[in-house]
Amino acid sequence: MAKQKVAMLTAGGLAPCLSSAVGGLIERYTDIAPDVELIAYKSGFRGLLMDYKIEITKEMREKAHVLHRYGGSPIGNSRVKLTNVADCVKRGLVKEGENPLRVAAERLAADGVTILHTIGGDDTNTTAADLAAYLGANGYNLTVVGLPKTVDNDVYPIKQTLGAWTAAEVGARFFDHVSNEQSASPRTLVIHEVMGRHCGWLTAATARAYIQRTRHNEYIEGFMMNQELKNIDGLYLPETHFDMEGEARRLKEIMDRTGFVTLFVSEGACMDEIVADREAAGEEVKRDAFGHVKLDTINVGNWFQKHFAKLLDADRSMVQKSGYYARSAPANYEDLRLIQSMVDLAVESGLNKVSGVTGHDEDQGGRLRTIEFPRIKGGKPFDLETPWFKEVMDYLGQNYRPIH
Repeated sequence: MAKQKVAMLTAGGLAPCLSSAVGGLIERYTDIAPDVELIAYKSGFRGLLMDYKIEITKEMREKAHVLHRYGGSPIGNSRVKLTNVADCVKRGLVKEGENPLRVAAERLAADGVTILHTIGGDDTNTTAADLAAYLGANGYNLTVVGLPKTVDNDVYPIKQTLGAWTAAEVGARFFDHVSNEQSASPRTLVIHEVMGRHCGWLTAATARAYIQRTRHNEYIEGFMMNQELKNIDGLYLPETHFDMEGEARRLKEIMDRTGFVTLFVSEGACMDEIVADREAAGEEVKRDAFGHVKLDTINVGNWFQKHFAKLLDADRSMVQKSGYYARSAPANYEDLRLIQSMVDLAVESGLNKVSGVTGHDEDQGGRLRTIEFPRIKGGKPFDLETPWFKEVMDYLGQNYRPIH
């Protein structure tokens, strides 16, 4: 058997699993294939193109367990798409006339890498698939095994992506403190904007975790610190229809009765309403080459603040975003278990020359397997029929219906 050499990289945005996944891969290879050489490309595909790498030493292997304590990525991230030649040239990652896929392939070949682990979302893993296809077509045998990372939990056909459970729990912890701002001034509107441009899973799961965290709090009768102050009054997702007039009436009654209103909002919620509102005001809404709205130009939390502060006659309003706080946290217990199972399969698949992305395959009864690269894609919407989501909305007392 030819000598194996393993490389790993993390890419895309952060999620509360990257450090632990890197540590887990190092630990697992050290346990079952201690002679395998390990390296990491620094800052994702950028490091692969630029030949920036970290040699995993004996001392690093022995202390790999320490990585489970931290968030972020110990080997760095970047957003690079190897098939976007113009962008790679513009950023100085390759020279004019060079093909980034070829540059990356030649680097892997020169380094003697036989197994590449990519830890990232759909973009990272589809880029890895492009690389594997290019290598295969050009006679270089490389096994590429991805691990699915995204706090949005929006990758087909994977049931649960790494880091999403932690992001929900930490986002709830963040807002447990922020909610106390309701006591700072009468008639206060607090909006919690949560990551999730196309998928409302994280916003809904954060709301659920917050309710679980606060619903059994002990309060003293007669003081303002009570269940109403800690409540969520509205939850808005990209998948749910938004009735501004109806919600304004409902929330105004709550504001008049209690003196505060709390909203949880996905960063991609109410996109159609926001676009229509801006275009009616004469603003140009930026779109990409396919006609899709550029979501990074839409500030959902501020839009909700602008409209509802006025409609609810709020004296004070604020938008708080838990995104960076939540996505940079260390993995919690549930995610650590998920990471371990996916890492074990990823190592087994790498050694057995099975390429793909590890995950619980929703099209095969939720079985944990190495899913074929062509079946991996992003943009999976949150299923509003999920039983716990209905429980959350019943608890809030808010009616909702799907957009489609």
